[in-house]
Amino acid sequence: MSDTESIEALADSVVRALIVAGKSVATAESCTGGWIAKAITDISGSSKCFGHGVVSYSNGAKESMLGVQAATLTEHGAVSEQVVFEMAAGALGRSGADLAVAVSGIAGPDGGTEEKPVGTVWLAWAVRSGSGAEIQAEVRHFPGDRQAVRVHTVLVALRGIKERLDGSRANRR
Repeated sequence: MSDTESIEALADSVVRALIVAGKSVATAESCTGGWIAKAITDISGSSKCFGHGVVSYSNGAKESMLGVQAATLTEHGAVSEQVVFEMAAGALGRSGADLAVAVSGIAGPDGGTEEKPVGTVWLAWAVRSGSGAEIQAEVRHFPGDRQAVRVHTVLVALRGIKERLDGSRANRR
């Protein structure tokens, strides 16, 4: 199965699970440039569970579109746990969705440092709960070229949505 087929199959599974659960998802993307939103909206019926996606490639866009604090960007850098937390919270809050995923990373081939090499990607998932949100983040270090890093990021982001949906259903039983 090709990367494209894997993304399509996973996105289809995510959309079906969102619809069955009666939930919606929003995206906040930097290094993937809207690919997660594209994967979801490529699936027929996705309008029932997807209404908001933000491509916040620049720091200014992260601030103005998602409410990421300038101080957070200055202190931690765009590719950091703190920034994806704020991106996910902003996407969830501004969209009204039930879940949000946020990604920020260094896809390459340039931009890497010793501390944050090419392939470093932070992902965060926010799930609405009561009056707030539960947010979890993780860092990944993906191998390969720019395309490979982005493919891995989209797959992990979609899997994370699916896992959170599966977990919420398990908690309701």
